[in-house]
Amino acid sequence: MRIVFRESRVGKAVTVERDGGQALLDVCDDARAPVEFSCRSASCGTCRIDVIEGDALLDPAKEDEIEVLRTLGASPRQRLACQVQLREGRGLLELGWVDD
Repeated sequence: MRIVFRESRVGKAVTVERDGGQALLDVCDDARAPVEFSCRSASCGTCRIDVIEGDALLDPAKEDEIEVLRTLGASPRQRLACQVQLREGRGLLELGWVDD
């Protein structure tokens, strides 16, 4: 799949090709994606992203992630990059970091 990270205040836009079945956190680290991380364990919400396109390429959120997103008042299309698992498949996944 093609993963596009939009430019943010922490870096320039990045596009990478990756297979599914891996953690988005690892992809972000490897690609030096413009997404900021802090706790890396669904506690702080620093790595909140907007899923602009390709949400079907992501596993559904688990309860820990849902709880943090609910606390933050996140929109339905937002996820925590530290918790996202990529599904197997082809397509475009476009993401933007949420900077509150």
